[in-house]
Amino acid sequence: MYRGLAIIFGFFFLGEFISNAADLMIPGSVIGMILLTIALFSGVVNPEWCEREAEFFVRHMSVLFIPPGAGIVMYLSLIKTELLPISAALFISFFATLLVTGKVVEVLR
Repeated sequence: MYRGLAIIFGFFFLGEFISNAADLMIPGSVIGMILLTIALFSGVVNPEWCEREAEFFVRHMSVLFIPPGAGIVMYLSLIKTELLPISAALFISFFATLLVTGKVVEVLR
């Protein structure tokens, strides 16, 4: 159990460190996930080492979204004033994701 948590949180903190040290616009958690994915695919990290802990986090993901939900409620007035740009960004990103996913599936098939 400790090894799996150490791997997951180690990559998270490594991603945060890289993001802060290089002053990147990409969140450290995303960098950590990319690094963990690379480590898993390259064989540096055995998936069995952190599989049980990752399943635990996925199973309890709804609890992990409570802080962002509270942040949305806290900034509701700002969201109301910027509703058009937020809606446009959501709409464009949704269709871009849909298009890219469709093309990737098409290429892989």
